[in-house]
Amino acid sequence: MNIAYRFRIYPNREQEVLLAKTFGCCRFLYNQMLNDKIREYEATKKMLRNTPAMYKKAYPFLKEVDSLALANEQMHLEKAYKNFFRDPKIGFPKFKSKHRSRKSYTTNVVNGNIQVEDHRIKLPKLKWIRMKKHRDIPEKYFLKSVTISMEPSGKYYASLLYEKSDCENQAEEFDYEDAKILGIDYAMHGMAVFSEDIQKENEGYFRKSEERLAREQRKLSHCVKGSNNYYRQKKRVALCHEKIRNQRKDFLHKLSHEMAEAYDVVAVEDIDMKAMSQCMHFGKSVMDNGYGKFRELLEYKLTWRGKKLVRVDRFFPSSKKCCKCGSVKKELKLSDRVYLCTCGNRIDRDLNAAINIREEARRMLLAG
Repeated sequence: MNIAYRFRIYPNREQEVLLAKTFGCCRFLYNQMLNDKIREYEATKKMLRNTPAMYKKAYPFLKEVDSLALANEQMHLEKAYKNFFRDPKIGFPKFKSKHRSRKSYTTNVVNGNIQVEDHRIKLPKLKWIRMKKHRDIPEKYFLKSVTISMEPSGKYYASLLYEKSDCENQAEEFDYEDAKILGIDYAMHGMAVFSEDIQKENEGYFRKSEERLAREQRKLSHCVKGSNNYYRQKKRVALCHEKIRNQRKDFLHKLSHEMAEAYDVVAVEDIDMKAMSQCMHFGKSVMDNGYGKFRELLEYKLTWRGKKLVRVDRFFPSSKKCCKCGSVKKELKLSDRVYLCTCGNRIDRDLNAAINIREEARRMLLAG
């Protein structure tokens, strides 16, 4: 299993120039290789096997940057082609834009060319760069690659990919009859409702900063495009978006870590968040909750600890079923926020669904 640590780096002026060159060369090479592949296929109906070495003679500036970064661009292009032929719905590989594409590149560890110390990191062509290493990395982890990226706000980050030993990933055997299982039901307000009493902060970080973001975007719309004021204001808008994103990620990481530590099994409903945001016209609220990202974080953190995430089928009547007597209501409107059953059970609709999801996961586990 691989695990990545993301640290902020502080390059000097010369290193920033070289990083900008590397970002540009990687984007240029990707586009050039994709263009040649398309032309070759249109002419001969065959796939062109091109490599970065084939372009260095015609474009000498490619020799100024890390060769491993260029090699990884070739791998990314090949992967994009394989994904397209495996599933055409993914779409054909697209050209990278200078202004809209993510500025990043990946380099690999070869013969000790990358070294990591407490407050700095050594990278090919760049030498030592100051780094904010805010957490320790176990010595038994093996460094595989480093991805350098630049955010729209102008900040630089290094993502260090480590390989964990297989002995740490062996799952524990649980007695599912006595296992601590948590049921989670999606909620439009508050992200989710849990079958247990779990205290969490109020979410909706985009909603909280929406007025400020609108004000900064309004200022940007009044600037002359391409002017210095335009780029300064564009950076302020990017900083506002970055703060919202970091607040949401921080909350989701802390909540998922707490649940992965406290429970043996976590049960969630297998719902398509993207489809829900499109069909119900709640795109902003659904995406601001971050429930889909929360499930991803929770799944890998449980896997690290040898625990389990169970996905209950989306057509399971979790909201219509009574958590006490098991009877199912045929008619239940979305506006009915309290579940009333003929057996006398009166309970919050989402809490009832979370309990049913928990018990359905227990049944699935016991059934094998």
